[in-house]
Amino acid sequence: MLPLEGITVVAVEQAVAAPFCSSRLADAGAHVIKIERPEGDFARGYDAAAKGQSSYFVWLNRGKDSRVVDLAKPEGRAELEKLIASADVLLQNLKPGSMDKMGFARERLRNDYPKLICCTITGYGDSGPYADRKAYDLLIQAESGLASITGGPDGPSRVGMSIVDVATGATAHAAILEALIKRGRTGEGADIRISMFDVMADWLTVPLLNAEAGNAPKRIGLAHPSIAPYGVFTSKDGKDILISIQSEREWTTLCAKVLEQPALPEDPRFNTMVARVRNRALTDGIVAECFAALSRNELLAKLAAADIAFAEVNSMADLAVHPHLRRIEVSTPNGTVSYPAPAAIVVGDDRRYGAVPAIGEAASPHQRKG
Repeated sequence: MLPLEGITVVAVEQAVAAPFCSSRLADAGAHVIKIERPEGDFARGYDAAAKGQSSYFVWLNRGKDSRVVDLAKPEGRAELEKLIASADVLLQNLKPGSMDKMGFARERLRNDYPKLICCTITGYGDSGPYADRKAYDLLIQAESGLASITGGPDGPSRVGMSIVDVATGATAHAAILEALIKRGRTGEGADIRISMFDVMADWLTVPLLNAEAGNAPKRIGLAHPSIAPYGVFTSKDGKDILISIQSEREWTTLCAKVLEQPALPEDPRFNTMVARVRNRALTDGIVAECFAALSRNELLAKLAAADIAFAEVNSMADLAVHPHLRRIEVSTPNGTVSYPAPAAIVVGDDRRYGAVPAIGEAASPHQRKG
């Protein structure tokens, strides 16, 4: 039995944040009914990378039933009411106020269905000067200040994936699971409200506190603002390798076994982390000179033997063939698509993943292997 078998989730959702959350609930066995407009979730048209289908949609909508409901019509709203009446969870990320205007105010729903768990995702919450603003992933990256600490000295940069949406969906997922546990103890539902801005502000606590202390983070690419050496260095054959030296012990080991300069830690310019950061250009220059004299294979062997933390700076093409990449296969209307597996591994719980539905189609039943 999967953990959420018997739980019904009505997801009035679109785009990425709420679908990320509901996809994880579906993976765990919940019956997720995805409410779509007659033309479908607009995320179906984001790209055509997955056998002619949207990579976003194929990733985030496996194992769900697609139910076409025209909420602009009275009969559509009546159908949604019936679904909510028998649901355990109502998840929605429509424009703020949209559900209220259609007669689905949370206060009314909580009164009529006291065991219902409502989870609402918005850009900026229900109150405040920005509450009515539209909010998408990149807009929140910019507004929250995340973009200001991302990239290099030339200017702010977008994080290369939908980090705000995914972070928000993961936050909603955790909050819903907490509410389900509480309901199991008390019988009471919940009214959960999550804003994308709040999620990113929470995640940005460390750079914010540093900025308020007078040490505003600088954009330094793949370097680290308070640790050195911690960054990318290039081998003789042009391969970029990132190393991370977190302690004096690791610095001493790097100097002795990789740089072959065992006396370097005694130099006052490099004998503490603070000194190395202050003299970052000199520190990095010494490491860069050593790396440039060795091939990629020689460096990886030396770093591994010295137990130094390192990584290669890979591309998506590299990830596609990475020896540690776990994949799942998911059925879609255009055939089977393979993509990365969910991160959590529950030992002894080997799952199959439901199909991605066409508009108005019920996904294949959720089954376990074996």
